[in-house]
Amino acid sequence: MRAASPFRARGRQRIAATLCVCSTLLHCGTAAAADVLAQVEEWRAANADRFGIYAQTTGIWQNKWPFPALYTNLNGSPNSLLPTREGSWTFTATAFVGLRLWSGAAVYLAPEVISEVPLSGLKGLGGAIQNAELQKTGGIPPTLYRSRLFLRQTWDLGGVPVALDSGPLQLAQVVSSRRVVLTAGNLSVLDVFDRNRFAGDLRQQFLNMSFLTQTAYDFAADARGYSWGVAIEWYHDEWTLRAGRFIGPRNPNQLPLNRQFFTYYGDQIEIERRYDLAGRPGAMRLLAFRNRWVTGRFEDAIDLWQQNPEAYNATTCDNFNYGSANAGAPDLCWVRRPNVKLGAGVNVEQAVNDTLGVFLRGFYADGRTEVYSFTSADRSLALGGILQGTRWGREQDTVGLGYGASWISSAHAEYLGLGGIDGFVGDGAINARAEQVVELYYRCALARALWATLDAQRIANPGYNADRGPVNIVGVRVHAEF
Repeated sequence: MRAASPFRARGRQRIAATLCVCSTLLHCGTAAAADVLAQVEEWRAANADRFGIYAQTTGIWQNKWPFPALYTNLNGSPNSLLPTREGSWTFTATAFVGLRLWSGAAVYLAPEVISEVPLSGLKGLGGAIQNAELQKTGGIPPTLYRSRLFLRQTWDLGGVPVALDSGPLQLAQVVSSRRVVLTAGNLSVLDVFDRNRFAGDLRQQFLNMSFLTQTAYDFAADARGYSWGVAIEWYHDEWTLRAGRFIGPRNPNQLPLNRQFFTYYGDQIEIERRYDLAGRPGAMRLLAFRNRWVTGRFEDAIDLWQQNPEAYNATTCDNFNYGSANAGAPDLCWVRRPNVKLGAGVNVEQAVNDTLGVFLRGFYADGRTEVYSFTSADRSLALGGILQGTRWGREQDTVGLGYGASWISSAHAEYLGLGGIDGFVGDGAINARAEQVVELYYRCALARALWATLDAQRIANPGYNADRGPVNIVGVRVHAEF
């Protein structure tokens, strides 16, 4: 599963010979054209995998230093990041199997195992969770599960032939630059949407959740980050339009999924434009989502609690909640009902030269309802870059520097300030500020398919609370591919 360089120009994927073929078809007779077309089809077949199997394993070890905090888990609100020294680690191993079924169609299966110990029970950080491998239901005993099982069908519509390299979730094949792709089954929404060459591969690039995707993008997923759904993509040369519907969990941030595909769902649409800027490849993506799930509105929880705080507080819930012991705080458990959540953002990537690439993401969600599947962020921003080590004689090494920030809405902040909690944050009080992270890493190639990464992160205002922090976290990642 050798990782392709993120600096690779799209021109490398386009086969120069096929451009000559297209020219030939315009300038030759019928017989010659038929012969050329036959050669193209023969070449397509010769460059298409029938079967592929890859594997990866990743270990991440991190240490959090003690940090100042005016209070921790105030009045029984349980979602503070502990201010003491802590260690955290994750271990994952994944197999990726692909099988071609018929022309243009393939099925992919990815069993995975995880073992983990999070910081503070995975509580106290909003958008800047320090290790994007962490899952909401993981533990020390290794857990084996199926992360993906999906079908992908491609229909060519003409244009320039494009060669797709073999990879963990892609059999090598030749497709047209104008095509329709249908993906359906069990997968991650991020397998299709909000991709970025320089920020998104948590096993090879940044570790922090702020750089995996838009942290305010509350995409449909179970507690492990996967879902069931369908996505369709229309490629027209340098443009791509994507749309998809996926299901979310029965209860916020939990594992079992709600299978009512036409009643509760997460819809998203994305338009992508690939381009060359000063001869260097780049891309811009505009993404929007609309979720309809059973969630609690922050204002509703506050209003009901203020009407009768003894009856409608966090300790008197008789349905799903997050286990707060703060009897003087409102709770979302009392006001969950079908609600709609909206959000939109932009995602930009740009190669500056052969060794430097930069990225920018920004997202805005309405912030009226609780997080359902992802992080406790209502607005987010991330930017940075990665530099390949060619200049110092280490072509397979990279260094990355990124800045991420996330915010919560005024209603969300008011709810937390009254002692309420959501799936990840809630200190019992709040001095609301943007949660910010700066991450610096160096990834060193130890062998052909083995890398080690040194990582340092500084997180300000953990849990959106200026009364706590800043937090310093250092870590090591070891990643191997087969």
